[in-house]
Amino acid sequence: MQSAFVMVIFGATGDLTQNKLIPSLFSLFKQRQLPWEFFVVGFSRRDFSDDEFREYFRKMEERGKWEDFSKHLYYQKGDFTKEEGYLKLIKKLNSFDKKMGACIARFFYLATPPQNYETILNFLSSTKLAEGCGSASPKHQRDEQGSAHLRQGFGGQGKWTRIIIEKPFGKDLETAIALDKKLSEIFEERQIFRADHYLGKETLQNVLAFRFANGIFEPIWNNNYIDHVQITLSEKNGVGARGKFFDGVGMLRDVGQNHLMQLIAAVAMEQPRSFTKEDLRDARAKAIRSIKHIESSEAPKYVVRGQYEGYHKEKDVVPNSNTETLVAFKFNIDSERLSGIPFYVRAGKRMPKDEVTISIVFIQTCHILFKEYGCPEIGNVLTIRIQPDEGIYLRVIAKKPGSKLALETVDMHFTYEESFKTKGTEAYEKVLIDIFSGDQMLFGRSDELASSWEFITKILKGWSSESKSGLKFYKPGSWGPKEAQDLIERDGRKWL
Repeated sequence: MQSAFVMVIFGATGDLTQNKLIPSLFSLFKQRQLPWEFFVVGFSRRDFSDDEFREYFRKMEERGKWEDFSKHLYYQKGDFTKEEGYLKLIKKLNSFDKKMGACIARFFYLATPPQNYETILNFLSSTKLAEGCGSASPKHQRDEQGSAHLRQGFGGQGKWTRIIIEKPFGKDLETAIALDKKLSEIFEERQIFRADHYLGKETLQNVLAFRFANGIFEPIWNNNYIDHVQITLSEKNGVGARGKFFDGVGMLRDVGQNHLMQLIAAVAMEQPRSFTKEDLRDARAKAIRSIKHIESSEAPKYVVRGQYEGYHKEKDVVPNSNTETLVAFKFNIDSERLSGIPFYVRAGKRMPKDEVTISIVFIQTCHILFKEYGCPEIGNVLTIRIQPDEGIYLRVIAKKPGSKLALETVDMHFTYEESFKTKGTEAYEKVLIDIFSGDQMLFGRSDELASSWEFITKILKGWSSESKSGLKFYKPGSWGPKEAQDLIERDGRKWL
């Protein structure tokens, strides 16, 4: 991207800014993927000067490059709930426009807890920050020649602004609809970027190429060949410093409505009509709509909610908290292709390792010819590893060396690092690149969110009618409570 921009980060001293946004911007700067002129303004309540804000992130210093990058960092003290900070922010942004001699693009990144969204949006509207600095000047129009796609990414003449919202987008269907309504009152859909960094991960994007560019896989991607699908999102750590945010939100809202839905959609979606923004989003939205809802009354049967022992002792967690740190559930897809194929999904904290995988388990046919020689219990499995060591693994059955016929499974695999000598673009770097270029292909659309919240809200309502006994406890470092194992084992299957 060659055009100057300013990004305002609300929640500038929070974990997301420290651990993802500033490091990703710094990385893009070192790769020369940012324009010569850009401005990053941190907005928070701390009493920082520009230099103190730069010093706050100095841990990323690297052979002088940090000094060059940090010159682009600025700070504006402000309380989200008071107009004063926003008015001072306007003066700072206007000074950048004056320096550049043009209305430069403005990106507002809400890296705050969700409860702050509505307040910030209201002030962006009332102070007219959301409208940018007015109609583009002739100089700016000349600068943007040949970049029609960039102009169209904004809300039309004079609205050189974009809003970036971090997940979770609401806490249930009702609040998600209210948030979406608020956004639509202030911004046009093409200005709204609902960020879920999982869509920026190389391997998840590669699922589309893997499925639809290789003629050998798409013909067997259906209920004639697939036995079931397993999705695992496990974290080794507990809530850590996120206790204040996580407690009361829980695993289902934190990753179920966003990360898990994107993983499910990658498996369930049909081939888009074209590899363009809206066609891809249409296919993704249709896949999420096709998920059969688990009715509230059926939640105890098909959904397990767990909590690791000692959770209530974590920092900022309410004593005797009823918040789940693990969720596991089973559902089906209402589509001709995948009808009858069960999906088993689990996500939890304090599990044995950090891992995100999608496993397509194919129907076992080994016994038809080789039953007397001892077929492996699970035969062909295609595993897409999102993290760590992003790559794709295919388990096949082969004859063991020796004079007698004996069968065993072996893995064929590729990883990005081995094959391409790189792990690819870091997820948040990809997210930022697409925001700057106006590409919404990997960002959620309002209808996707509504469909995912419909599914999640029915489970939440089922839980609200349960007593606390519905919560199952598990030991840290385990794969969850016994009920999570039973969820799949009662169908004669096992977690991989």
